Amino acid sequence: MQVPKRKSEQGTQREVDPHITQEKFDELKASLGRMMASRPRLAKDVQTYAANGDFSENAEYQIAKGKLRGLNRRIDETKDKIHSAIIIKPKTDSDIAGLGSTVTIKSDSTQKTYQILGSQQACPEQGIISQNSPIGAQLIGKRVGESVKIKTRTAEKEYTIIGIA
Repeated sequence: MQVPKRKSEQGTQREVDPHITQEKFDELKASLGRMMASRPRLAKDVQTYAANGDFSENAEYQIAKGKLRGLNRRIDETKDKIHSAIIIKPKTDSDIAGLGSTVTIKSDSTQKTYQILGSQQACPEQGIISQNSPIGAQLIGKRVGESVKIKTRTAEKEYTIIGIA
């Protein structure tokens, strides 16, 4: 069941980047399976608590119904992600940085390695950046030896690409 969006929610939803790795796709499918398996138990809880009478003063019913609604929302979101997923193919051409590439860049004394994936999997702390991030967007389409200027909050630094895998 689709719930209508409130006015406060309209226009606040960001587009979800559909690019994910095969591992993330498999993880989403497994998660969906677990959620679907737990749904009948929650539906039974709602049914059991509904039999207790007055809904307005039935806290157990309200809590169970809220849990079921939340689970249904997560199931719908996961199904949407699976349905719209675009699997990132392993890179065979390591001459040009692109989606799925691992790129090593170097500045004067700093060397950093980033893997470029979709925004669903971005985790800068682990060196995984989105293709839509400022750094990812600068690296896409570049070759080893080329330089890129990356702006941070405090400065603009120039990096040279020293490796693409």
